[in-house]
Amino acid sequence: MNPSTMQARVLVDELVRCGVTEAVLCPGSRNAPLSFALQAADAAGRLRLHVRIDERTAGFLALGMAARSRRPVPVCTTSGTAVANLHPAVLEASHAGVPLLVLSADRPPAMIGTGASQTIEQSGLFGRAVRLALDGPVGCGPADNGRWRTLVDRAYAAATGALGGAPGPVQVNLPFAEPLVPDADGPVPEGRPGGGPWTSVPPVERRAPVLPLDPAAPTLVIAGLGAPEDLLDLHVPVIAEPSSAAWPAGLRTGPWLLGAPSAAELKPAQVVVAGRPTLHRPVQRLLADPDVATYVLADPQGRPWTDVAGTVRAVGALPPLVPDPAWTKRWVEADDAAATALDRALDDRAAPGGLRLARSLLAALPGGAQLVLGSSNPVRDVSLAAAPRPGLTILSNRGVAGIDGTVSSALGAALVHDGPAYALLGDLTLLHDTTGLVIGPDEPRPDLTIVVLNDGGGGIFGLLEQGAPEHAAAFERVFGTPHGVDLAALCTATGTTHVEVDVADVADAVAPKPGLRVVEVRADRRDLREAHATLRATIDEAVAAAR
Repeated sequence: MNPSTMQARVLVDELVRCGVTEAVLCPGSRNAPLSFALQAADAAGRLRLHVRIDERTAGFLALGMAARSRRPVPVCTTSGTAVANLHPAVLEASHAGVPLLVLSADRPPAMIGTGASQTIEQSGLFGRAVRLALDGPVGCGPADNGRWRTLVDRAYAAATGALGGAPGPVQVNLPFAEPLVPDADGPVPEGRPGGGPWTSVPPVERRAPVLPLDPAAPTLVIAGLGAPEDLLDLHVPVIAEPSSAAWPAGLRTGPWLLGAPSAAELKPAQVVVAGRPTLHRPVQRLLADPDVATYVLADPQGRPWTDVAGTVRAVGALPPLVPDPAWTKRWVEADDAAATALDRALDDRAAPGGLRLARSLLAALPGGAQLVLGSSNPVRDVSLAAAPRPGLTILSNRGVAGIDGTVSSALGAALVHDGPAYALLGDLTLLHDTTGLVIGPDEPRPDLTIVVLNDGGGGIFGLLEQGAPEHAAAFERVFGTPHGVDLAALCTATGTTHVEVDVADVADAVAPKPGLRVVEVRADRRDLREAHATLRATIDEAVAAAR
């Protein structure tokens, strides 16, 4: 057996021993040894292999599986720009704390800088975005067995946070020398007896001191991505983003209330931040208020704390909170009044289509469903309009909050979810990752329903400063970015089932069905800014009247 073949087989065997159950592969020549080894492991039932032709899509597919399973998922590419195409997924994994393993095939070091085809400086390509970057030696013989296996164990441990840092992406750069295809069979050096990894690495236990806050003071909890589930039992008002584990315990209209001028009596004395909230400007303004004491829950996985405004007083564990019941009652009453006004407004077809869709979709999802939310408007629409409910798994790429790769992330998450799977995306987000819909005939296919709000461009910009009337002359071309793509034809080209429905028919359209399908809901974004402003005024009037 040639050294490259043995090297790849030992590496894949040790990945399986560490706990890898899913792997993503892109075709190439230099990574051929790994391709053969991964295919053999798939055929033997040791892991499940997913092959994709586009490295960016492959990276986000692996990211989605790792985000849902919380297990490292390797993505394997050939050399050159193939590796660079993984950078967006690596950045998202880094900022979201997702255990992603990059296995980048490379030329032997002696070929770097010689003008050899598909050769770049791959070592350290991802900079500080990875938790660890390792370079393997060229080739593998029986005497190298332990070195190769412990390299895999070190990479796996770093990806899971077992080396003391937060979970995240790791790059293992693998130089393969020719021949790159198997030439003869032979024994692969054995791992440890019993099937475990060569080097066992225990998880890191983290403990934080109790926060020095006043447990009886009027307290508001703000929860974002990464917030722990134990916030579900708090007896204080919680404003939770949909991708937060605390969302089922969150107030229905928390973001609206923070922005309501009539809700000054709801201002807390102190705020506790859990996870990484990023969605709403009223939340950021509250966290920047020097009159409000801001504290942060220590992340159980060791990720850095959130402090955009530089106001955080301490990071630690949450003590029991015992505020005056009248404080919680004021928030509950305001939330009830705002929710009633919100629902009444959303019953009108003139209300923003994205908000109406978010409310209807979240109410219609079956118990046990998983929902991946696209960045830009979809995740905000759910946060602003949907009623929080238990029994759902909600994911969103909020690490860097880009729209790239979201189709593939949703596919990856669906492949490892035991239950109905859905995604809510905007049209630009779908178009940005159309290759995510390209799945080979021999590849595992998930049951996934992708609901797309098609408003013909970038609706979110109409709600930002760029959408103000004084910028109207430039807005449509450089921010609205109309595309004119026929989504039904696009789906036909990729063999994806497509149906177009109205918001009123979404509940029937998302009943669980097998296969991959796109449910398109059309909307008009021309008056979106004015419609949101009208809705805000309506909610504020209702809160003021309920005081």
